[in-house]
Amino acid sequence: MALDFLGRFPEAADDARRAQAVARETADPAAEAMAAWSLGWVAYCTDDYGTMLTWMQQACRVDPASIPGWLARLCAWLLAVALSLAGEAAAAQRGCAAVLAQAREVGDLRFQANMLWILAAWDQQAGRLADAGMQLGEAVRLSSRTGDRMRLIDCLDTCGALCAATGRWADVITIWAAHAAWLRRTGMPALHQEFRRHQEPLRKAAQALGPDRTRAAEERGAAMTLATVAEYATMLAAPDSWQPQAPRGLTLLSAREQELVALAAQGRTNTQIAAQLYISASTVRSHLDRIRDKTGCRRRADLTRLALQAGLV
Repeated sequence: MALDFLGRFPEAADDARRAQAVARETADPAAEAMAAWSLGWVAYCTDDYGTMLTWMQQACRVDPASIPGWLARLCAWLLAVALSLAGEAAAAQRGCAAVLAQAREVGDLRFQANMLWILAAWDQQAGRLADAGMQLGEAVRLSSRTGDRMRLIDCLDTCGALCAATGRWADVITIWAAHAAWLRRTGMPALHQEFRRHQEPLRKAAQALGPDRTRAAEERGAAMTLATVAEYATMLAAPDSWQPQAPRGLTLLSAREQELVALAAQGRTNTQIAAQLYISASTVRSHLDRIRDKTGCRRRADLTRLALQAGLV
């Protein structure tokens, strides 16, 4: 798996085949399923979807009762992806829905996020945009709750595609800039499949916005903290946010109050804001109380959403 993530796919496949042979010699069904899963993943990363489907069918032939539940769900998930790529959309949807139901039954929040993300991506591609948005929003919330950074980054990719499908070009550039920035920060390479999918929407976005607005949108996304970008993605996924809305209460705030909202949205504590603005922490609290009274934003998350809607972060 480490070799997979480094993009050294031939070596990864060799190791997985050796692992599979040892697993069969030692009668270790979990290791055998994991090896087949790894070979399926290598095939996915190298666009060999027929081989991917073969390996995932083999992985899922291992008796689910003889391996850990999370591994059975992992194999069923990648089989569903392989079926989708093979054009068997109905079977893929059924498989994914079954895995989601199993994850909910056992309280596996990480796998629920995984399945919701996959289903959202499929719904987006099929034009079921409202369904995609609702599932994507839930996937982002669960990924944030469990601290699953990589799934959250995956959700940003799908969120950008959803924004492209609904013509929100500045948001496309911002969310994909955040996606690319967080991939770099985690040391993960961008898959070439993602790179290809992004090219045409990014071209359209740049054409619609022009160079200055494009650059500003890129810089905005690249500077976002992960907590901020998660809130941003949740906001963008909600179907009721797809029509432009004026940020509620923003016009009531002074320039200094807007600055405090932006700093709070960037995850700064009251003490950190006080140090940056050369005021006391109690003054920060007083300012934030007045901001909450003016805007109705009682929680930090509400202030973050206000700042995102206004383009303050």
